[in-house]
Amino acid sequence: MTTSPPSPVADDSPPADDPPREHGLGPRVAAVLVFGSSAAVLVVEIVALRLLAPYLGLTLETSTMVIGIALTAIALGSWLGGRIADQVDPHRLIGPALGVSGVVVALTPLLLRTAAQWSPALLLLVASATLLVPGALLSAVTPFVTKLRLTSLAETGTVVGRLSGVGTFGAIVGTVLTGFVLVSRLPVSSILIGLGTLLVLGAALAGWRARRRRRASAVALATVVAGSLATAFAPGGCDAETRYHCAQVVADPERDSGRTLVLDGLSHSYVDVEDPEHLKFAYVRAIASVVDTAFPAGEPLTAHHIGGGGLTFPRYLAASRPGTRSLVSEIDGGVVRIDRDRLGLAASTGVDVREEDGRLGLRRLEAGSHDLVVGDAFGGVSVPWHLTTSQALRDVRRALDEDGLYVANLIDHGELAFARAEVATLAETFEHVALLGKPADIGLDPTASTIGGNLVVVASGRPVDAPAIQEALDTRDVGWKITTGDDLVSWTGNARVLTDDHAPVDQLLQPSRTQRTAR
Repeated sequence: MTTSPPSPVADDSPPADDPPREHGLGPRVAAVLVFGSSAAVLVVEIVALRLLAPYLGLTLETSTMVIGIALTAIALGSWLGGRIADQVDPHRLIGPALGVSGVVVALTPLLLRTAAQWSPALLLLVASATLLVPGALLSAVTPFVTKLRLTSLAETGTVVGRLSGVGTFGAIVGTVLTGFVLVSRLPVSSILIGLGTLLVLGAALAGWRARRRRRASAVALATVVAGSLATAFAPGGCDAETRYHCAQVVADPERDSGRTLVLDGLSHSYVDVEDPEHLKFAYVRAIASVVDTAFPAGEPLTAHHIGGGGLTFPRYLAASRPGTRSLVSEIDGGVVRIDRDRLGLAASTGVDVREEDGRLGLRRLEAGSHDLVVGDAFGGVSVPWHLTTSQALRDVRRALDEDGLYVANLIDHGELAFARAEVATLAETFEHVALLGKPADIGLDPTASTIGGNLVVVASGRPVDAPAIQEALDTRDVGWKITTGDDLVSWTGNARVLTDDHAPVDQLLQPSRTQRTAR
């Protein structure tokens, strides 16, 4: 009788030559790691936009680039993290991923602001690296943790689904916390340095049992501290970081009472705190020439201003036309505080400032309630597109009385495609439109190439007195000309009208981001 050999007994113990693996993570520790790393990725992404805005503008292209790099980092980190987790014990990977991310995040303000002083190409390279490296490493934490939590195939769906949900919730919290709380209360450099410190401390806790990892964590923390100190002396420092801008107030060395408000490296407003009727910037003198020509001298007006900055023109109206009531829509409350604390805005000037978006401010105005609306809203070196459309301009027209006047500051360069489109849009809304600018920019000097910078557009339901405005421009020594009628139609060409449905303002504006055009 033949007997069969005994069946082999399954042995789940690791082979003798395999190193012993540490036990998996507990569910709470796993959730904290995934939640925190996912939140950190979104914090870095949002704050990076604010760091780059002074140099690249807060444009659609800048936002697209930052979002694209962040998504690339998330995809790359998730993919490579999963592959590496199958080959190396994830316990050994979590600490270094957090530590290296923390160092890079904390050094980001120093690296970006220093690179910006060299060249735009270097800035883009450094910005890509400071987004890609921590984004990929932090995104790899989720597959590392998932590998450690997968102790049974029967729970695969539950573990992966739970950690995916925790990671998504962490990203939501990071986004909301940064946008609604952190940016409004802390400088962006402090946010990143604080986040970097937390990540390094997390790395230290993750690798505390290994002496070598404790030493590495100490070195990383020392690097963060040194980088934090160096950031204070990095180029591009601010007197104040508002919710939207890096703000500075620069004294005029040639005029004791003169102050320039600089937002994101761009000279936005010049204010003489003792003489509000002193107007330095050419475009402001041009606006004053239009208004002083359109209305009797000294007559008080009811004016609305879209964008505040240093409130140069509202102060001018208050001084030159006593009794004028100016309502200003300024979206940045930090700039308003600077106006009051550093630029001498008093409550008795007749200037009422509301912290609100300009488009929403227009909608609140009663029909036919204003003599004058002044448009002067810009975000660094970009233009808020929703203030340029035919729908927005209809709100302007509705707020003006029968003889009311709309005058706006435009910025553009190169072929002036945005300025032409905005003039075309105004011509669809108002019966009479005129344009003021350097002769080369408004087509009155065919021998010169366009320069760009500031232009001023005027629109009204009543005819524009071009000869009188030209005389006022000459008297104020602005050096600009005015064009109307057929000449303006020819200059505008076949420019497309901007609407809420299609207003590619960022694409129309020439990308002359390195220029610092005075407002």
